[in-house]
Amino acid sequence: MRHIIIASTSTTHGSGYLEYLLKDLELFFKNTEEILFIPYARPSGLSHDDYTQIVKIAFSKINKTVKGIHEYENPIDALKKAKGIFVGGGNTFVLTYQLYKNNLITPLQSAVNNGTPYLGTSAGSNICGLTIKTTNDMPIVYPPSFNALALVPFNINPHYLDPDTNSKHMGETREMRIKEFHNFNTQPVIGLREGSWLHVQNDSIILKGTLTARIFEYNQIPYEVKPSTELNILK
Repeated sequence: MRHIIIASTSTTHGSGYLEYLLKDLELFFKNTEEILFIPYARPSGLSHDDYTQIVKIAFSKINKTVKGIHEYENPIDALKKAKGIFVGGGNTFVLTYQLYKNNLITPLQSAVNNGTPYLGTSAGSNICGLTIKTTNDMPIVYPPSFNALALVPFNINPHYLDPDTNSKHMGETREMRIKEFHNFNTQPVIGLREGSWLHVQNDSIILKGTLTARIFEYNQIPYEVKPSTELNILK
């Protein structure tokens, strides 16, 4: 039985780190007291230690302890023994590069597919899709592959933004970027707005939160889905 939360963001406007998710995470991680944190995405260039400290403070509010995977001599063994996993946001290319460098892609897939609860936010959500090609991040390093964990049968665009009709900015919108992606790729993409998340339980994928999500399918007109919608039909 797979248990996964794929969240658009770690922090919503006006709230603290993971604050909007803590009640759900208390239930989600009910069977473990310690979370294995993977800080490889390094938002704003944070060190692994500093990033882990932020996560420790957040999880202490629901009486969970946190240990960073970089603190272990053998990260593969740490994954195999983990009772709960959290992969935080930052730069998706840096995260993916580091996972490949440490030979963690397959062990991470195995752990999650074998039932270890997995929480991803932002970059940690991007890697749940088939590839990381719909990330918003700059490619500041070059991972060996853009292929991701394939925990869900589509791609994800976290922090999805709708066009601002009052803006004079003339650059591409997120929708235009995803349309460009579909010129070369056929898998669906979910535009996941901040404050929304996907709850995966075995083969069920349910949209959670209070906002709709925008669905992009190859050669189809984009459309909105409401919270509580089952999304496992997307292929």
